[in-house]
Amino acid sequence: MIIICKPDATEEDIQHIIQKAEKLGLRVNISKGVERTVLGFIGPEDVLRVIPLEVFPGVDQVLPVLAPYKLVSREFQKENSVIQIKDDVRIGGEKIAVIAGPCSIESYEALLSVAKKVKESGATILRGGAFKPRTSPYDFQGLGEEGLKYMKDVGEEVGLATVTEVMDPRHVELVARYVDVFQIGARNMQNYTLLQEVGKTKKPVLLKRGMSATVKELLMSAEYIAAKGNFKVAVCERGIRTFETATRNTFDINAIPVIKQMSHLPVVADPSHGTGRWGLVSSIAMAAVAAGCDALIVEVHENPEEALSDGAQSLTPGNFKALMAQLQAVAQAVHRTF
Repeated sequence: MIIICKPDATEEDIQHIIQKAEKLGLRVNISKGVERTVLGFIGPEDVLRVIPLEVFPGVDQVLPVLAPYKLVSREFQKENSVIQIKDDVRIGGEKIAVIAGPCSIESYEALLSVAKKVKESGATILRGGAFKPRTSPYDFQGLGEEGLKYMKDVGEEVGLATVTEVMDPRHVELVARYVDVFQIGARNMQNYTLLQEVGKTKKPVLLKRGMSATVKELLMSAEYIAAKGNFKVAVCERGIRTFETATRNTFDINAIPVIKQMSHLPVVADPSHGTGRWGLVSSIAMAAVAAGCDALIVEVHENPEEALSDGAQSLTPGNFKALMAQLQAVAQAVHRTF
């Protein structure tokens, strides 16, 4: 259930409502928009029904939230969320963020070289995996904490924000010390213990859609993070598993505008995993921008033929630079910028 406060509601009015709800054992989340303040209540709604909330000072409307993902729904927050990562880096708003870098962190020198080149082309966030969830237990699993140290040092040297995947609730504190954004991979989208742990940190989270997950299931996973008090969540469409075998996954372009209608969270598009083929990345990236995504995450490697993971879907720095030039025209057409 949500309470929409009157435009002239005072802070005293709002705190009075919150204190009343907390005495009943409910948790309250506050969304302060440009036009209104909304209070979202978490807990048994039958408790609220016995209170005449409409008569409280400052209350305009009392509405049930029909969506099961209450805190991340459009009903709870009308305005699009913007996630502030660093002073000059954010996901959401008019400017489309670009996240780029190798699938796996392989060495300090290689990461530094790629970071410098993607920044020159317009990327603002560096990606790279230190812990790699692989289908085969015999494939490269990542450098672990050593890779995290490389990521932190390179990000600071080049001037890029950083994002890496966290796979285990026991690693959350470790990863938080080194990077600016947690990534929750497709295989962990419904690892609810992990979602709750990153929710406690208040650090931004990039949540990827599971390989066979519906949009509703993706938003329910985002709700787990928000329910712990962390609203700094961006959801990522990275392709889903279908009967089609021509590409690694089937990129669900529908998901971008659909999520925008259902939720206030920023939407990130991953054309690299969405196709699994570097020659298709540019086309899907442009389509995602046209569909309304707030950020792109693109895999870039100096020499994809020798990449320790996902070389087939990685762009070279030169191809990434060409993509960024193409994207400018598409962004301008839909009144966005890079």
